[in-house]
Amino acid sequence: RDSWVDCNSATCPVCLEYFTEPVTLECGHNFCRACISQCWEGSDTATSCPQCRETVQQRNLRPNRQLANVVEIAKRLSLQAAKGAGGDGVCGEHQETLKLFCEEDQTPICVICRESRAHRAHTVAPIQEAAQEYKVLNCCPTETKRQKIVSEFQQLRQFLEEQERLLLAQLEKLDEAIVKIQNENVTKLSEEISHLSETVVTSLLNSGAQDRGSSLGSRTVPARTGLLGSVRNDTAHPILVLSEDWKSVRWGDTRQRLQDNPERFDSDPCVLGCEGFTSGRHCWEVEVGDGRFWAVGVARESVRRKGEMNCSPKGGIWAVRRWWGQFRALTSPVTPLPLSWAPSRIRVCLDCDRGQVTFIDAGDEAPIFTFPPASFNTERIRLCLCDPGDCFGSQPLHCQSIESIH
Repeated sequence: RDSWVDCNSATCPVCLEYFTEPVTLECGHNFCRACISQCWEGSDTATSCPQCRETVQQRNLRPNRQLANVVEIAKRLSLQAAKGAGGDGVCGEHQETLKLFCEEDQTPICVICRESRAHRAHTVAPIQEAAQEYKVLNCCPTETKRQKIVSEFQQLRQFLEEQERLLLAQLEKLDEAIVKIQNENVTKLSEEISHLSETVVTSLLNSGAQDRGSSLGSRTVPARTGLLGSVRNDTAHPILVLSEDWKSVRWGDTRQRLQDNPERFDSDPCVLGCEGFTSGRHCWEVEVGDGRFWAVGVARESVRRKGEMNCSPKGGIWAVRRWWGQFRALTSPVTPLPLSWAPSRIRVCLDCDRGQVTFIDAGDEAPIFTFPPASFNTERIRLCLCDPGDCFGSQPLHCQSIESIH
């Protein structure tokens, strides 16, 4: 019959003897302090467990006092079992076989000792069961430590994942803040350029420069009046030709060689009005004539100038369009306008305070379309003449301001 003592549970895997000063590594395996120190002797780099080869970053040897107690008990049980096999496993006081183990006193006893005053109130168990229990007890601390290590690493992994999510969210907010600052700078720069342009023109007019009498660089600066009903030359797409009073725009024969400033449209043929508004009610009349291609409305100051535009309120544009014989409101998706007539003059009405844009046939005052109320968020809104298609057509669009109430 095999011995009831499992030597592997109480012996060091290095020296194969009972543990002496047992210590536990981070991986959960146990060794004699002297044995593991000898295995690591002379190594200055990362060490590993001699049993599972798992890398140990720090030589953190934790004394395993519970295992040391188990080893002592195993030694005594093994000694008693050996004596019993040789005829010496008897009680020295009563000369009875040592069949029981007193858990309070941690010692083998006989059945007469069990009934004695010294052990009567103690918890006892058959000596074979006690040996098996201590064998299991030796395994339990190792499994407990293993589970603790796994749990700690899971918590660390969750912490790192949460930190990653927080940092990514902060980076996203930082990107949004940078884009906002850039847009604000572009808007501010556009306003400064507009004001500077108006100042230069006013100065030229006051000094006697009329119509074709003065030039900036290679371009003539025309005299202009009624800024509310004119368009900004520095925003016009190079294919568009503006009249000298900056109130009419048409499709040119060739693409002009103009400076590609930040305000200029470079993809869609569009141009913005000179004056921008953040409050009050303002109206323009745009003469479209019998042109087959046109789009008129208003746009945010920050409307996209470079690359393909999103011609809808989401892209910062509120406009109606004629494309061949079809009329549409540039909503998202577009709204067909079942007009039975072709208006020659469109009235564009902007109410900044109510966030409302309305289009009316200026000929018979018939309503054409009203966009749902929008939030302009104090951003400047300008007149916008644009066409996301091929061209404006041969007939120019002429605009004038008919009302501006702040």
